[in-house]
Amino acid sequence: MLVELRAENYAVIDHAIAVLGPGLNLLTGETGAGKSILVDALALLMGGKSSADVVRHGADKAVVSCVFESTAAADAILEENGIDSTGSEVILRREILSTGKGRVFVNNQPATVAVLRQLAPELALVHAQSETVSSFDQAQQRHLLDRFGGISTEAVSSAHLRWRAAQDKLQALLQGEQDRLRMVDLWSYQAKEITAAQLQAGEDESLATEKRVLANAEKLYAAAMGAFDQLYEGGTSAEVALRAALRNVEELARYDARFTEAVQQLASARATVGDLSASLRDYAEGINASPERLAEIEDRLALLDRLKRKYGPTAAEIIAFGEDVGRKLAEVEDRDEILKTLRVDLAQAAQDYRASASALSAERKASATRLAHLAEAQINSLAMKVRFEVSVTPAEDSVPPASDDTVRWTAYGWDEVQCRIATNPGEPLKPLDQIASGGEMSRVMLALKVSVEEGAAKPRSKHPTPRTLVFDEIDIGIGGRAAEAVGHKLKSLSRGQQVLCVTHLPQIAAFADQHLAVEKREADGRTKTQIRVLDDRARMHEVARMLSGAKVTETSLQHAAQMIAGSR
Repeated sequence: MLVELRAENYAVIDHAIAVLGPGLNLLTGETGAGKSILVDALALLMGGKSSADVVRHGADKAVVSCVFESTAAADAILEENGIDSTGSEVILRREILSTGKGRVFVNNQPATVAVLRQLAPELALVHAQSETVSSFDQAQQRHLLDRFGGISTEAVSSAHLRWRAAQDKLQALLQGEQDRLRMVDLWSYQAKEITAAQLQAGEDESLATEKRVLANAEKLYAAAMGAFDQLYEGGTSAEVALRAALRNVEELARYDARFTEAVQQLASARATVGDLSASLRDYAEGINASPERLAEIEDRLALLDRLKRKYGPTAAEIIAFGEDVGRKLAEVEDRDEILKTLRVDLAQAAQDYRASASALSAERKASATRLAHLAEAQINSLAMKVRFEVSVTPAEDSVPPASDDTVRWTAYGWDEVQCRIATNPGEPLKPLDQIASGGEMSRVMLALKVSVEEGAAKPRSKHPTPRTLVFDEIDIGIGGRAAEAVGHKLKSLSRGQQVLCVTHLPQIAAFADQHLAVEKREADGRTKTQIRVLDDRARMHEVARMLSGAKVTETSLQHAAQMIAGSR
């Protein structure tokens, strides 16, 4: 539900706030007061096109904002776009600078016009006098028909998902197949080269270490034996010194127990020196300065270096590369069998989709006939004489990619749903969006909405239904009983969702659940607009003014009171 609408420095409005309630909200006022401008401001917040022309003369920018009660679907849209949800409200604000540039904010966070357009179907549907803002495109017409017929698209959506997945798998295998086949020779060579090398993970590191040892065998032998002599074998070795020290400390320990631990430490150090010395001696004796082995290692390392330059910096990565190439070759070898399986899967998925889409088309055609009949009667009760049709055109043979890019198999079926109307006898039926009159368009939309609400099948499908419907000057060209019929229809529609309507007719104004008067006055040489929520007494005076003109008479007041009472 739309809770509040604000406009600042927008067209002729300097600052205006409209506080709305549930049910039927009606805006009335003198011509030029700014009623339709408020509707245009809301249309702007639903993602309509902006222009620097809307900025009030002398102002730097125009600001329009509104507050809607939040819904789960609206919160989901905000989350998808990285915008924090308040949990209870959705706050929209749009600024239009005098330079033509603008900014958008959702819940006081920077956003884009695209986000407003995503939110619009969930929040409000605006039928403005100047244009129908995103109101009745193909998607909206299809949603309206499905809602009327209680039609679910879940089965066709699931079938489409399976068909699309099967098609994507097949296309992924076929895409670049020639390039893949050209690579087979290269992959075969690479696999053969890596397999022939008989690599072991980590052997490059161990061979490099062995090479360093063999290349420096004499230095290593001398260093190991020199350390052995200094630690154990020489006359001044560490082992000799430790043995002498141990004897002296043992003598001390015989008389003073404090040196018992020192004896143990020296004995341990002597044992450590002995073990280390033995290791050094064994290492030196194991050094084999073999030129043949060195040459063999150098050849192996040279082979590894060549493979590393091609396939990876380590032996382990070269092995992994070879395994990946092997898998690719296996895929090529199994390609025909895989393609056969995928084509069978795709054919089955397409058959399932056709069955689901055909069943959906049949449901839609049946519902379209009923909706057209009801809507035509509703439209003609609003001072119009029309022929009305809801056409459902299946695109059964158009499988993407088709010659016509607008024809696609989709998650909501393959039908093109279009409302057509002829507003004068003898004229051909034309698409609804080609109606010239804004008032006629609003009346047709009102009749359609009422037809759906009153004649919808149960259970209703889970299509997004705007919580607020907005009609601008729906009463153009009507009066008398037709105006009263419009009032009844608006009242009926408002029982299921909030309705905001601009009207000049007292017959319609009498049905308001909440009546707002838009007034303009002059102050400091400038026109200012204000919006008042009317109480019962003020409402009666406003309806009387609409009946009698500028001078409200006792008779017009009595007539207004009777109209308001009758509307209840």
